[in-house]
Amino acid sequence: MTANASTPRVALVTGTSSGIGEAVVRHFCELGHQVLAVDFNPAGREVAERAGAAFFQADLTDGEACRAAAAEAIKRFGRVDILVNNAGIQHVSPIETFPEAKWRQIIDLMLTAPFLLTQAVWPSMRESGWGRVINIASVHAQVASPGKAAYISAKHGMIGLTKTAALEGGGQGITANAICPAYVKTPLVDNQIADQARMHGMEEQEVIENIMLKNAAVKRLIEPSEVASLVAYLASDQAGAVTGASWNIDLGWTAQ
Repeated sequence: MTANASTPRVALVTGTSSGIGEAVVRHFCELGHQVLAVDFNPAGREVAERAGAAFFQADLTDGEACRAAAAEAIKRFGRVDILVNNAGIQHVSPIETFPEAKWRQIIDLMLTAPFLLTQAVWPSMRESGWGRVINIASVHAQVASPGKAAYISAKHGMIGLTKTAALEGGGQGITANAICPAYVKTPLVDNQIADQARMHGMEEQEVIENIMLKNAAVKRLIEPSEVASLVAYLASDQAGAVTGASWNIDLGWTAQ
């Protein structure tokens, strides 16, 4: 059966307890979609229920947990139409002292998990003849900054995964796109401000002005709702001709 414009969509969204993921879940629910919100943090349950979504707690660094999340969405709702790979963590440290365990955790969560989740929902999308894979990458999928080797490597890899999924899915009604925001007002960014301040010996406001917004033409942080609005477009029927693209919401950072 091919999904049509009047059919409510089924979305699986990861990293939903706060920030971009929370905004996406809320926006999708407002559009009438059925949503499974997936997060390691049990506090995500209250966030999901408040928005009108179902919740599934999972550690997505575990491959079996990725497959279980996809299976839960299909069990609850019958299919998955939209996958939003958003879950992420950060660790700031020079390469020389970057902990191997933290490297592996970040790569597992932010590159391997999106691959496994895409793989797990693909048959459902192919059967429907309609699917949207939306990967929340980062401006750091386009450029690099010191101290973020694992995060930047994972985000660069996510662009490659997006392009490959787009090529493989095009004939099956499945699109794949990446969104590349600069710094968004989220708890993850709040933590980075403190980490960067320690690493560079700066005050936190100096980090915002002299590091985070240094290359931005628009001198402010991005609202999670701004990213969620682009996710909603890419998940719509109107974006059916858009695939394999990296959408920058970077305040003009990469215009230089």
